[in-house]
Amino acid sequence: MNRDAKPDHPIHALFIKRHSPYAFDPARPVDVATVNALFEAARWTMSSYNAQPWRYIVGIRDDGTDTWQKVHDCLVEGNQPWAKNAPVLVLGLVKTTFAHNGNPNSAAEHDLGAASAFLTLEAVSRGLCVHQMIGIDPDKVIATFAPGPDIKPLTALAIGYQGNPEHIPEAYAARDGRLRERLAQSEILL
Repeated sequence: MNRDAKPDHPIHALFIKRHSPYAFDPARPVDVATVNALFEAARWTMSSYNAQPWRYIVGIRDDGTDTWQKVHDCLVEGNQPWAKNAPVLVLGLVKTTFAHNGNPNSAAEHDLGAASAFLTLEAVSRGLCVHQMIGIDPDKVIATFAPGPDIKPLTALAIGYQGNPEHIPEAYAARDGRLRERLAQSEILL
């Protein structure tokens, strides 16, 4: 199925191709060099005071560790049935204070979003898909990974190649089959 966006104005092809599937190909791994490239793109994201407050916990299935399973287990129950097919699962966290002065970083969540967007565009340029989600259990992330007192678990990302909707529960497959829609510019430009 073609999931290309239908923009009202010309935009870069990466934005047209980007979508967030529920169906990932469980038989097609993402190699470590590609995963490293995705996080290199995230590393070069702009941030308030150049604080770079994003932190990621990366689980790659079949890498010889149990991190992928631990990340999967931190997802809310509604995300686990489809995310189980993604070969890479990631938790997105933020450092809530600035290193240079210890003050609260009110832009940290914004900056994590920007870093994850850069990562996503790099993924799309390599033929991958990323599905970002807020559905995690932050307390379980803290209990499982002990990220530190000023690190806040916030999001998750499923990364992989587009899969067949027949391999996920019907409710998620139906979501993958919906038309992509966005609010008109007149609704977002105030």
